[in-house]
Amino acid sequence: MYIMVTAPILLFTYKRLTPLKKTVEALRQNHLAQMSDLFIFSDGPKSDADVHQIENIRSFLKTINGFRTVEIAASQANKGLATSIIEGVNKVFEQYDRVIVLEDDLLTTPNFLNYMNDALSYYESAPKAFSISAYSFNFKHNEDAQNTTYFINRGWSWGWSTWKDRWQEVDWEVTDYPSFSKDRKRKKQFAAGGSDLNKMLQKQMTGQLDSWAIRWFYHQYKVGGLTLYPLASKVYNNGFDAYATHTSGSEKRYLPYLDTEHRTDFLFPKTVEIHAGYQKRFSRKMGVLSRLRSKLETILK
Repeated sequence: MYIMVTAPILLFTYKRLTPLKKTVEALRQNHLAQMSDLFIFSDGPKSDADVHQIENIRSFLKTINGFRTVEIAASQANKGLATSIIEGVNKVFEQYDRVIVLEDDLLTTPNFLNYMNDALSYYESAPKAFSISAYSFNFKHNEDAQNTTYFINRGWSWGWSTWKDRWQEVDWEVTDYPSFSKDRKRKKQFAAGGSDLNKMLQKQMTGQLDSWAIRWFYHQYKVGGLTLYPLASKVYNNGFDAYATHTSGSEKRYLPYLDTEHRTDFLFPKTVEIHAGYQKRFSRKMGVLSRLRSKLETILK
């Protein structure tokens, strides 16, 4: 065990009450929940039609217990997910040097907080370790142990954690985009993390998308950072519905190999370097053919 202090948990929510309740209950079942501070960021309504749902959300938030402390930040205006996360993480980093971040549609395993806190402590002094992901695609082979972990060159946003010194260097305006967009070599390098990345960044910079994550991934690419993943996913995305901000369609491609052992000892790589085997499997999952198959499944769904 490498836990010295527990990192604060940041939970971002909008208007989905039922998934939120499930997220909170799963998080409360974590071994380290009572030792952890929970910061909840509740976004405001986009229109009058949302007011009643937001009121119900905030009534529920006041009942949450099972954590060391619970602090609620309720926005009167609608910020949107990207601004909510950037501002919320910045706010908590005024007091802490690491954070664990969740959204309101993620179901965690009981050892989720153990995994996050252990990894944050283990790689604190390894700047190439850029973030920790709790989610993983299903890459299980018979010989692989559930508590295996591995590094690849792209982050993920379904339950993640990082350190203040990595986060505070991000250029959220992406001021170098004009030069990057004309550089085929750099765009090809960026696409090594997924065939979706360049298109997402282009949409972000042309106002067709409002995503904190694509800007985070782009900065990770620029600094050569890597993300730690668990072979057995510590989170399940329960958010493929009509109310989701960025997740919709068929969830088949994303169904994880979920952690069933709930062990609290993890096999962390001693060196921060890409695992070629898992990187190759990840690239297939985020490749053009896999994405086309997923779109077809969505249409059939």
